[in-house]
Amino acid sequence: MTPPRSRVRRVPLNAAAVVTVVVCLFPVYWMVSTAFKPSRDIRSAEPRLVPSTWTLDHFRRAVQADGFELFWRNSVLVTLGAVLLSLAVALGASFAVARLRWKGRRQFMLLVFVAQMAPWESLIIPIYIISRDTGMLDRLPTLTLVYFMITLPFTIVVLRGFLATIPPELEEAAQVDGCTRTGAFRRVALPLLAPGLMATSLFGFITAWNEFAYANFLIIKQQDNRTLPVWLSSFQNTFGTDWGATMAASTLFALPALVIFLLLQRHVTSGFAAGAVKG
Repeated sequence: MTPPRSRVRRVPLNAAAVVTVVVCLFPVYWMVSTAFKPSRDIRSAEPRLVPSTWTLDHFRRAVQADGFELFWRNSVLVTLGAVLLSLAVALGASFAVARLRWKGRRQFMLLVFVAQMAPWESLIIPIYIISRDTGMLDRLPTLTLVYFMITLPFTIVVLRGFLATIPPELEEAAQVDGCTRTGAFRRVALPLLAPGLMATSLFGFITAWNEFAYANFLIIKQQDNRTLPVWLSSFQNTFGTDWGATMAASTLFALPALVIFLLLQRHVTSGFAAGAVKG
């Protein structure tokens, strides 16, 4: 049994943890509850934590808004394209860094860390100028390449750390049994990389799915090529903001990332832990 004194010492820590959880979750709760509130409760001078009555009108208005299906498809295509591309490139790069010995390997990883530390917002103007001069503005492949560039450094770092925890002797044993180096990696190491792949995939998905600035600056004329984060701003008009529809749309927008996280939570936790053990 835990001594009483130890329990008393843990009370402030538990209280701080509860306060932190409440502070972090309350905006999410307010968003979801507002989405179900009737308009009179949203505009009321006395806010209610729990809706007096529940309504689906805001969700109906959000789903029936112009461009919902189109922007949803754009977000899915751009996000999946960026995630798959970053995984394919990062697998090769992390294997080269973790398994091979070549001149400039440490300098390469240093550049990867520098790229990861660079704030994304500082690159908006250079990327805009390059896209404009190369005729790549207003195109979904441009957004896919930008999100790929943003998520690639993190993916390389995590997969490299995860590969370093897998004994190379397993692949060498497969090679002794007749596998090529590529075949040994595919049959032995790749299945063991599943948690790391899921962790990096989730990070890439959330990053690309939620990104707003590049989607707003790089897609200017072709409104049909914009993504869901930009679509959320369409609930503002000359009369103000339709908060009910905005919160309902935000709830629908957050659902895919939440569902994927809940499905992959166990693998994501183990993937991040294993990728941080050894570098």
